[in-house]
Amino acid sequence: MILFCLPYAGGSESIYYKWKNHLHTSIQVVPIELKGRGKRFNEFFYESLEEAVDDIFENIKDKIVDDDFAIYGHSMGSLLAYELYYKIYNENGKMPKHMFFSGYKAPSILRKEKQIYLLPDEEFIKEVIELGGTTQEVAENDELIKLFTPILRSDFKMLEKYLYKEKEDKIQCDISILNGKEDDITLEEILEWKNHGDKGFKVYNFEGNHFFINTNIENITRIINTTLVK
Repeated sequence: MILFCLPYAGGSESIYYKWKNHLHTSIQVVPIELKGRGKRFNEFFYESLEEAVDDIFENIKDKIVDDDFAIYGHSMGSLLAYELYYKIYNENGKMPKHMFFSGYKAPSILRKEKQIYLLPDEEFIKEVIELGGTTQEVAENDELIKLFTPILRSDFKMLEKYLYKEKEDKIQCDISILNGKEDDITLEEILEWKNHGDKGFKVYNFEGNHFFINTNIENITRIINTTLVK
């Protein structure tokens, strides 16, 4: 079983490295590196979320021919995972066994936040921090801020220009929703995910804020193990 993992805004594949120590040996973690960061630092940023999804599909399409797989996305990664499901579907690819949507409200709920990706650097970063859109580690380090500002700006551009389109067919595999108790996502926004699927649906709440994913590795991987290892 392959577990494809998609990062939050500003994140790289490295946020999932520690998971390998906790997941069952039958689960192969494949973190997805997006353009403009990590080992793809020299590549141009995406112009849209659709372009990012196309790129992700090109990178995984050969891996999903034979093996069973699941997809996990956190925050922006959840939206990428949602659209990736339908990209695979539209390409008549083998479909995932499970979808994990983490730290993000259902895509059908419109973003209320103003567009901030066009703001000057200082104002932009201030807004990102106020929205809880970056980790404490980055927010408190001026050098990291300078390094991550272009990446965050590109990611927020994708999120803020995204236009939700209702899909004709619902997700045809079980769905798990993971949420931080101190995040500002409402129960209504979480439960709206249920309307996007036709199969099993579970919600898991964790101690922590929007970045609960970084402080609950053992709890999250335990749930993934229980869900995927039959």
